[in-house]
Amino acid sequence: MSEHDDNVSRASSPEKGPNDSSDEPPRKGPMQEGLLGFGEPLVPPREGQTVHDTAPSDSLQYIENRTWDDIAVGDSAELVRTLQAKDIQLFAVMSGDVNPAHVDEEFASTDMFHGVIAHGMWGGALISAVLGTELPGPGTIFLDQTLSFKAPVRLGDTLAVRLEVSEKLPKGRLLLACRCTNQQGETVIEGVAKVIAPRERIRRPRVVLPEVHLHVQGAQYKRLIAATEGLAAIATAIVHPCDVLSLGGALEAGRHGLIQPVLIGPKARILAAAAQAGESLTGIEIIDAPHSHAAAAMAVAMVRSGKVNALMKGALHTDELMEAVVNAELGLRTERRMSHVYALDVPTYPKPLLVTDAAINIYPDLAHKRDIVQNAIDMMQSLGVTCPKVALLSAVETINPHITSTLDAAALCKMADRGQIQGGMIDGPLAFDNAISAKAAAEKGIHSQVAGDADILVAPDLEAANMIAKQLIYLAGADAAGIVLGARVPIILTSRADSLLSRLASCTLAQRYLNHQTEIRS
Repeated sequence: MSEHDDNVSRASSPEKGPNDSSDEPPRKGPMQEGLLGFGEPLVPPREGQTVHDTAPSDSLQYIENRTWDDIAVGDSAELVRTLQAKDIQLFAVMSGDVNPAHVDEEFASTDMFHGVIAHGMWGGALISAVLGTELPGPGTIFLDQTLSFKAPVRLGDTLAVRLEVSEKLPKGRLLLACRCTNQQGETVIEGVAKVIAPRERIRRPRVVLPEVHLHVQGAQYKRLIAATEGLAAIATAIVHPCDVLSLGGALEAGRHGLIQPVLIGPKARILAAAAQAGESLTGIEIIDAPHSHAAAAMAVAMVRSGKVNALMKGALHTDELMEAVVNAELGLRTERRMSHVYALDVPTYPKPLLVTDAAINIYPDLAHKRDIVQNAIDMMQSLGVTCPKVALLSAVETINPHITSTLDAAALCKMADRGQIQGGMIDGPLAFDNAISAKAAAEKGIHSQVAGDADILVAPDLEAANMIAKQLIYLAGADAAGIVLGARVPIILTSRADSLLSRLASCTLAQRYLNHQTEIRS
């Protein structure tokens, strides 16, 4: 345990010693017995000093004040806090202050401080925390505060925020000298606070604050798209792009250099959608087709003739497009079973997560599942994960003869051992919690490199995969990109509910996949 923890506070009074009597014995805080009962105290208590953690998880902890009558000149309180990146991000979200000196590493590296620094008022907020929770504590009314900023506070700096009563004034007023020093003893902030101290004692249960999970919407996708710089755009047939969403997404992907769109559908409707969106189609190839079925057939024919390298769904139903793709004579079948892969950016998961198959194979058999797994592995490898971790999902993590998905999972693992599935690390059956939570896996006694750290979730059937993906999207706030693999070319499947960023990410999947396959063949 380090000397300076992220969140430690202490209060002291020069007028009280260890032998002084009082009506109530001094309260022993958990820091005097180790943090919440574990380990050594972070800061050894001095005589007459109360030490406690300012954010205990025990709901029975209390917060209490010191009244004006109890306070003497020289009384002090201190809080110790280490600045982390999440502190800066939370302060920026709360205040709206997105000054690049605080939130833009590239910019900050070129300014006078040569790195990201804390918002000045982050230190001011710590002073307020001491006043409101320690000295005087609950019931304090803040009247005035002067602050002088002496030096920057950098990531990793540990601040000791010390307040000392310098003067007692009439009408319950107090002046407190405020000083913040870093781990090197350098003063970074100093000033004077003026408050009205409470007249009555207050003792309340300490409120347990909610956990905050920080997530930049689409962050994984933005990194994915940025990584395509230098890759050639892929010629892509956009099937029936007759509404603003599908047409706009395809054109934006073209502007990003992800695809070279070829628009196939009723030309008059495509032009009308472009006019509605305020888009110019100058330089964009348009192939007139009377309706969506014809557009799908023409797009598949262009793939077979080698004119385009990918398909992208426009404003038509998925089954209309896939009917032309799976046609036994004129379609795009290969020896590999086609399957759908969702690429999800989940706020509470630390990396991209693939879920399959949520759109094509309703009740796949063992042979179909083999291809579903291989397609997902190939996709994840194209995203730069050399050996993806594949979790084969079921309701339980043990083999049960009455649950077919557990038997299939065991068979797939053995198929991987025999080289029938290549390129990934496969384990199953695993329940959903064991697949994505290391804690859940440990509690079940599961020892696996896949459990708790999966890159790919393979569901037993379409119903389960679709529900998993939709729950992550609508309950966990995940962004979803989708692609179909196993055909001659990747098929970019978009939904009407997809954001522009999700549409771009879906195009990126196709671009990265084709580029990876080209590298393998060469």
